[in-house]
Amino acid sequence: MSHPRNTIRFVRYAVQAWFLLVTLYVGWQFYQFVLHFEAPGHPFVQRPPSVDAFLPIGGLMAFKFFAVTGLVEPLHPSGLVLFIAITGVSLFLKKGFCGWICPVGTLSQYVWMAGEKVFGRNFRVEQYTDIGLRSIKYVLLSLFFWVIVVAMGSTMILMFFGSDYYKVADVKMLKFFTDMSSLTFWVLVALGILSLLYKNFWCRYLCPYGALLGIVSRLSPVKVRRNEEKCIHCHACTKHCPTLIDVERKDVIKSGECFGCMTCVSRCPAPGALDMTVKTGKRVFVLKPYLYSVLLVVLFYLVIGIGVLAGKWHSQIPYEEYQRLVPHVNSLSH
Repeated sequence: MSHPRNTIRFVRYAVQAWFLLVTLYVGWQFYQFVLHFEAPGHPFVQRPPSVDAFLPIGGLMAFKFFAVTGLVEPLHPSGLVLFIAITGVSLFLKKGFCGWICPVGTLSQYVWMAGEKVFGRNFRVEQYTDIGLRSIKYVLLSLFFWVIVVAMGSTMILMFFGSDYYKVADVKMLKFFTDMSSLTFWVLVALGILSLLYKNFWCRYLCPYGALLGIVSRLSPVKVRRNEEKCIHCHACTKHCPTLIDVERKDVIKSGECFGCMTCVSRCPAPGALDMTVKTGKRVFVLKPYLYSVLLVVLFYLVIGIGVLAGKWHSQIPYEEYQRLVPHVNSLSH
């Protein structure tokens, strides 16, 4: 009979599928909302606030504005709430958002798993090339950090929040996919092919949001730890790690690449050799896999719940503004 923790991998798959389905529903609902303003007679559908999760740059700007002024901008307030929820999960529970919740990460995982089935394996980039490529997401993050956190003052951010472009930034993001250019199409095709061959290509090399969460996650008290005395050196943990960490050679997995997915823990055949743990002071406690997954989902929704109860979830953009701007959204620029 298999160890109960082996099933945590499938629990993660179920959680990922849930959030992916929610994301698809939100996307469809938002598409119907926009269509109401583009197609006369199309029924009105309420705008889903969680669509602001696809505006991470706006979320970062809103966070800085909130940190400096104590005010929550009213146009896309859920962007701030979701930014806090996502970074909060990463701060307390490793990079769990990437490994359990992020729909882009889930799709990327499905693609490389399909590639593994087709080709019998996934390919790996040579070590030093891999390091160079991984630096791209940190360069992108540094650029956003410099422009938003350092260069932009609160007055400049406030002016941007008041612009027509920002009001319909969510619609602009939708149009990026529904009215994509040839360049966008072929870039997405290239990313799809690379993701088929290499595990988590987008997440590993290009995602600046993932870079931020990786940095934040290094402060997390929750980490995978290996017990050398119980380790049988079967290589299963390293072989199956989706982020290519050489788990077997580490005592504590501190890497910002770790998704907190516990694939290594679930694959380990030696009880007690690998565990998800939480460190408080000098004491280390084993965190049961199921408890970790529950804490992660509860913390994420708890922050959202606080935002909803505080009245900082639904957009305050009037219906008339969408009516004015959506038909001309393609002509709007920064």
